[in-house]
Amino acid sequence: MTPSPTEEARVRRVTPAEAGVQTEQSSGVRTIQLLTTPEDHRVAQLAAAAIALALVDAAIPLPLPGVKPGLANIVTLLVLYRYGFGTAAWVTGLRVFAGALLLGHFLAPGFFLSLTGASSSLFVLAAAQHLPRRWFGPVSLSVLAAFAHIGGQLLLARAWLIPHDGVFLLAPVFLAAALFFGIINGLIVARLLGEMGNHDEAELQHA
Repeated sequence: MTPSPTEEARVRRVTPAEAGVQTEQSSGVRTIQLLTTPEDHRVAQLAAAAIALALVDAAIPLPLPGVKPGLANIVTLLVLYRYGFGTAAWVTGLRVFAGALLLGHFLAPGFFLSLTGASSSLFVLAAAQHLPRRWFGPVSLSVLAAFAHIGGQLLLARAWLIPHDGVFLLAPVFLAAALFFGIINGLIVARLLGEMGNHDEAELQHA
């Protein structure tokens, strides 16, 4: 029985070229080379920067567990402004998983808190990036992302780790820290974006 075109499309094998894989065979040895793009290199470099800042973040001693500067969010906001939400999501995801592996708490409660906070921040940034930039700049987005991050973590802690409403008694402290560090990180992002813009203009003038 001859298969229909739909069945042929469903069972068609994907060629290595379509999958971004290049194969070479010489002297009986077959090697496989993964083809990368400049976009892949850029994501890897930005994710490495975010991971490095996350490690610095974890090494800073603070009086209250869970209160962190959120230095990696600086990279997330820079990527969002320069390359769009998709790249920012990739960088954030790689940072969360790689950071958890390097810090030794992958699949531990700290990993899920970090994942929840990062996901909440991305969700808010995805919506906030469509707001008028005249009123919502890097500082505003940084503060919103910080609030979303700590809010998501508090909700997860209440639902899973500390099933008691008393956990919300710490909310004012966490929100105050999120506001403070959100403003600082946002100011850093605004400064870096300004310097990048001046650099791009200088390159265009010399081109």
